[in-house]
Amino acid sequence: MVKAVIFDLDDTLISEKEYIKSGYMHISNILHQKYGVHQETCYNDLLYIFNESPRKVFDRLLTSYEIDYMPEEIMGLISAYREHYPTISFYSDVLPCIQLLKNKGILTGVITDGYAFGQRQKLKVLNAESLFNEIIVTDELGRDYWKPHPRAFELMSSKLNVSFEDMTYVGDNPEKDFYISKLYPITTIRIHRKGVHQNKSYFEGILEHNSYNSLSDFAVTVT
Repeated sequence: MVKAVIFDLDDTLISEKEYIKSGYMHISNILHQKYGVHQETCYNDLLYIFNESPRKVFDRLLTSYEIDYMPEEIMGLISAYREHYPTISFYSDVLPCIQLLKNKGILTGVITDGYAFGQRQKLKVLNAESLFNEIIVTDELGRDYWKPHPRAFELMSSKLNVSFEDMTYVGDNPEKDFYISKLYPITTIRIHRKGVHQNKSYFEGILEHNSYNSLSDFAVTVT
């Protein structure tokens, strides 16, 4: 019997691409004010560079603009990106799924990786504290405790007073979201969102127990 359903955040409950776009809009405004670059062009250039490769996007952008910069400026842009108040929303199937689970008497939670302040900004915008019984941002435990480390799942089990056998975890990232089932008897569900991590390899080859294209399809199966 399922007593608790725990969700990943990025590309499970919200679109990571939507968050990236929000961050790049913020950065393009900063660069417009500082260097006079055309904001919309800068925004589109950031997206283009990111789609080529997500590595060192700000370095590559400034280099393409022939702007001299110090490493401290890149760190400042990274901090501004991570700390901005994002324009994001839940996927359309999230709130109906949560409501259906609550109607069934099932507890809900979130376990999310990512830099703590940025993740908390996302959760604040979403008013997530009022929707879920417990939220754990793994970065607040320490970088070593990001998934697939089991510590957040152990804490969630304790906080909700639910055994691992009665927990289900819903995520999208093969690299870290499903390995937990090798360590504890937690049922894992993959949601297919066509997100930024969809083509990652399964960590140690550990697959999800089941998969769905929407949370609505998943929610009706939970008993």
